[in-house]
Amino acid sequence: MAASVKVLNNNEAAALIGVTPGTLKFWRCKGKGPRFIKLGKSPRAGVAYDPADVDAWKAARKFDSTSAATVSHPGDA
Repeated sequence: MAASVKVLNNNEAAALIGVTPGTLKFWRCKGKGPRFIKLGKSPRAGVAYDPADVDAWKAARKFDSTSAATVSHPGDA
């Protein structure tokens, strides 16, 4: 049997990134932010985040200068 990975709820993922839960929700609606898991088919169903996806999203946003960040992710939040 495979070990289950603990997933993060919206509040936990937001805290790990350093944004508010509302910002993370806004990013989901805009197609930004880390990948998430939809926990049901209903529009009101909850979401969860795999910690590895949050870490990968953060790692992709590491830059050596502000000019590198602007070129790499123009208009990205």
